[in-house]
Amino acid sequence: MLPSQEASKIYHDNYMRNSRAIGVLWAIFTICFAIINVVVFIQPYWIGDSMNTPHAGYFGLFHYCVGEGNSNRELRCYGTFSDFSSIPSGAFKAASFFVLMSMVLILSCIACMVLFFFCNTATVYKTCAWMQLLCAVCLVLGCMIFPDGWDAEVIRDMCGEYSGKYTLGNCSVRWAYILAIIGILDALILSFLAFVLGNRQSDFLHEEVKADNKDFAVSRPLHLTSTLRLDGIEIRDAKDLRFGVQRFH
Repeated sequence: MLPSQEASKIYHDNYMRNSRAIGVLWAIFTICFAIINVVVFIQPYWIGDSMNTPHAGYFGLFHYCVGEGNSNRELRCYGTFSDFSSIPSGAFKAASFFVLMSMVLILSCIACMVLFFFCNTATVYKTCAWMQLLCAVCLVLGCMIFPDGWDAEVIRDMCGEYSGKYTLGNCSVRWAYILAIIGILDALILSFLAFVLGNRQSDFLHEEVKADNKDFAVSRPLHLTSTLRLDGIEIRDAKDLRFGVQRFH
C-alpha cells in the first residue's frame, strides 16, 4: 500500500469513528427534542393565574381550564384540537397549527433516520437539517402568534382588565411556554449540527475520490522505455524492468 493510501485510510478510520459518535449524539438529542415538542403541544400550561388573579386557571394552545370565584378552586376545562370552535382565540388556533407542524416535522425527521441504512449519509443529514430548521421556524411562529390572543374575553376575565394582546395583566407565563422557547434554540442547534455533518461527509467523499484517482495514476506501471544507440551500444532506461546494456554486432 502506498504511503498516501495508508494516510488516507487512517484519516478515514478516525473520521468515521468521530462522525459516528457525533451522529449518535445528534440522533439522541433529536429524539429528546421531539419529546419536548410533543409535551409543549399537549400541555395546557403556557400561561396561568397568579396571586392577583380573581380566578384560578391556566391556558394552553387549545385546551384551558378556569375556576369560578375566589373561594372555588374547582376548575372547569374546555377546548380540544379536534374542535377548533372551542378554542377561545383565532391566534390560539394559528399557534396550535404551527406547533403541530413543528411536531410533525420533527417526528418525520426521526423517521428519516432509517434512511441512513439505505441512502447516502450526507443526503440524509441535509434532509433532516432542513426539517429541523423548518421545525424551529414553526415554533417561532407559534410562540410569536400565541400572545396575540391574550385579549380573548375568557383570558381577560381571569387576568384582569389590563390584559390584552402581548400583555398578560395579572397572569404569568408558565413552564410550557418557556420550554417552547428553549425548543427553538434546540432545533436551531440540531439543524446547524446536521448541516455540518452533511457537508463534512460530502467533502470527505470528494477528497477520498481524488486521493484514489491520484494513487491510481501514480501506481500505473511504466511500460515505455527510452533507448539510445551509440557506437554499437544500446542503452536502455533504468526504470525499465529489462534494464541492461547490450552490445550488438
